[in-house]
Amino acid sequence: MLLGRDTELGLAREVIDRARDGHGGAFVLHGEAGVGKSALLAAVADATDGFTVLRTQGIESEAPLAFAALHRLLLPLLDRLDELPEPQAKALRGVFGLAEWSGSATGNERFLVFLAALGLLVGAAEEVPVLCVIDDAHWLDDASAAALLFIARRVQVEPVAMLFGARDGDARRFDPGELPGRRLAGLDDESAEKLLLAHANAVVPASVREQLLRRAEGNPLALVEIPAALSAPQLEGEALLPAHLPLTDGIERVFLDRYDRVPAEGRMYLVIAAADDSGDTHVVDGAARHLGTGDEGRELAEQSGLLQVSGGALRMRHPLVRSAIYAAASRVERRRAHAALAEVLGAHGDHDRAAWHQAAGLDHPDEATAALLESIASRSQAGGGHESASAAWERASELSARQEDAARRLYAAAAAAWMAGQPDRSRTLAQMARPRAEEPILVADIDKLRAIAEMNFGSARVSHGILLRAARDVAPVDPGRAREMAMIATALVVFGADSGIAIHPLTLVPPVADEDNAHDVCFGALLTAMQRLVEGDLASGTAEFRRALAAAEGLRFPDLLTNIPIAAVQVGDDSAALRWHDIELDEARQNASPFHILHALTRRSLPDLVTGRWTDLASAASEALNLAEATSQPNQKTFPLAALLLLSAFRGEDGFDRDLREVERHAIDHPAGILDAGIQDVLAWARAVHLAPANADEALHHLTRISHPQNARAAVLDRLETAARAGRRDIVQAATDDIAAYAAGTGAAWAAAAAEHGRALLAEGGEAERHFLSALEHHDRGMRPFNRARTALALGEFLRRARRRVDSREHLRSALVTFEELGARPWAERARDELRASGESSRRREDRAANPLTPQEQQVARLVQQGLPNRDVAARLFVSPRTVDFHLRNVFTKLGISSRGGLLQVDLDAV
Repeated sequence: MLLGRDTELGLAREVIDRARDGHGGAFVLHGEAGVGKSALLAAVADATDGFTVLRTQGIESEAPLAFAALHRLLLPLLDRLDELPEPQAKALRGVFGLAEWSGSATGNERFLVFLAALGLLVGAAEEVPVLCVIDDAHWLDDASAAALLFIARRVQVEPVAMLFGARDGDARRFDPGELPGRRLAGLDDESAEKLLLAHANAVVPASVREQLLRRAEGNPLALVEIPAALSAPQLEGEALLPAHLPLTDGIERVFLDRYDRVPAEGRMYLVIAAADDSGDTHVVDGAARHLGTGDEGRELAEQSGLLQVSGGALRMRHPLVRSAIYAAASRVERRRAHAALAEVLGAHGDHDRAAWHQAAGLDHPDEATAALLESIASRSQAGGGHESASAAWERASELSARQEDAARRLYAAAAAAWMAGQPDRSRTLAQMARPRAEEPILVADIDKLRAIAEMNFGSARVSHGILLRAARDVAPVDPGRAREMAMIATALVVFGADSGIAIHPLTLVPPVADEDNAHDVCFGALLTAMQRLVEGDLASGTAEFRRALAAAEGLRFPDLLTNIPIAAVQVGDDSAALRWHDIELDEARQNASPFHILHALTRRSLPDLVTGRWTDLASAASEALNLAEATSQPNQKTFPLAALLLLSAFRGEDGFDRDLREVERHAIDHPAGILDAGIQDVLAWARAVHLAPANADEALHHLTRISHPQNARAAVLDRLETAARAGRRDIVQAATDDIAAYAAGTGAAWAAAAAEHGRALLAEGGEAERHFLSALEHHDRGMRPFNRARTALALGEFLRRARRRVDSREHLRSALVTFEELGARPWAERARDELRASGESSRRREDRAANPLTPQEQQVARLVQQGLPNRDVAARLFVSPRTVDFHLRNVFTKLGISSRGGLLQVDLDAV
């Protein structure tokens, strides 16, 4: 009987109706225990016609088993595995135990599993719409929860509906992020009274009903169970009600009262069933026989009403029964139950579950069991079950007899937690491992992980100190490791994160002796380059960077791919920065590694901005936001949001103040470690660009707050022009001197152009014109069209005010064309006004943003232009092929083409 839930039923059916029309989505129903979430989900599923209904639920004791709940959901669809791309099918077979697993050590197969699960659902939905019902989501194993949330955010154009039910206030929490949902409250009085009377086998007078309804507070489980917990005289008002009703003091108590009344054999059977995670009657029966409870125990358990058996499946009366009985059992009873289950499961060939039960049955070190758990962890890690792998390695460490084994396993647990997106847990485990480790390389690896966690979620200065100390300590036994860590530490100093530790990075390891060892040569040159930049020796730093760049050809080490583009930015090499960001991104896509994809997408924002690749910037930022959301990394969203805000300021788009507040809130709520200072720089730059036309003084204030020298140099034209308008020649002179010195040290053409622009602003008459013209010549050797157009505009303005109107027009026209191509409307208006003042009218170009491709459409179109089929495009963008097809059809419509061949003829940069 489902009463008083019309609103929630309507919301769930809306999701299903939209999915029926091909616009899938998810809905999360949450509330306290017993409030009726499961009943509502079941009612919706039973009443849904024309859908394939798939069901799964979280099971508390199953949390260590990676992808267990996902396996149950997809079980009816596994005969479609051959329809998937082979890498995805292989990954899913491996984690579901359908084939021997041989995944790589990177763990990126996790996202192949996610894509494979999405592919199975979408493939099935092409024939019949699919409804996925996921109950008790708070108890999902972490890998399944991550996969299901990933899918839920990827079915917007699929006939797939997903309904989640999750409990509030449990020790384990299901975080649906931004998925829509509703909290299920207690029943209204009328519905609550109907439900109570329907389960009371007595006539309940109004006075008793009033008391029971008040104490139950509309909780459906309480209304169903309380009548069974009271005597007939109490229900009929002939005897007083107890001072405390079982379910008002704790919703599990009524079940424990029943449990306490069960004879010992039945209680032991119930403890075994509560400890079991298979739901297999044969397994529980076998374990019960092993402990001597036998058939009598099962019969007593069934008679209690706490346990139900149907065919070969066993289930508890309510999910709370399992947790209540398991918590009430003594430690000895629990250990005996787990040991018995381990025996039975091992005999049945379910070795992973057996190992976990075996571990749960121990309270002392046991190397054999620790080794079994380590084997499970390795398999889970290879398949992307990082959370489960981390739990297995942690338990293995607890069972380790030797401290060094415990340290090694704790480090593995910390590394797996890091890959699972659990930075706090990763740091805690690494800190636990550190004092137990003695082997120098293990100590160095632990410290590197600690430093990476600090770098991204804590203090970059602390990270710097950890890395340099670790590099110093490991250098005598592994100079290569020391060199890599010292390079990363020195790169942190370039970004202002100096711990002040008195260790000079260049003295830690000797120079590379083998010039044929490209890896060591490259890391050594990068280390030297970074240190020279820290010291202010730009010429030497740039030369070492060139040496690193030459050695890097063909190398694809992650630490290299993340640092070469950053070094290229530091020495002002736009071409190398763009090329190596592309290499990093392509490598990350090939490896299906969203973490490295996010790194590449976020770090390339400023190179894209300054080189005029504004459409690419918007596309990359949009992809980064979607991927960060899909992979539950909210702190990776702030930099793309800030970059989009800066782009919006340059384009003069509406809503700046609103968007700024949103980014500022997000930055406070989700610290991003080393990125935090850069984010604040970008926000300061965006504020300045937005304010400059109306308030040069305030704009200049924000520009002077940019903390990182390279970010200040990227914004150098804004600083020069704003300071000039504010009458601050001292700031113009200082910025000109800085960028001129930088240009001399690095040879960057764009910097030399900016220096000449600054000199022009400080000069007068013919000298100013010569500097402007010289700036344009330098711009022509560079890759920054927006800056070139700004110099052309400044020169045109200068010439017009010098009454050389005809001479000004060429430069103003050139600037206007670039501004309109980029969509930089405030600058286009300035150029157009200047042209008009020069005596030449210009026809306003049709707004290129009137019918643009969306960022997602741009991503799809560019990958299709590379010749990739839809399946491969989908894999690289972590979406379904159907989603790719949806965006591609929109691209064809907007561009007026009808085929992939036609798309090859389109210049997407001009769209």
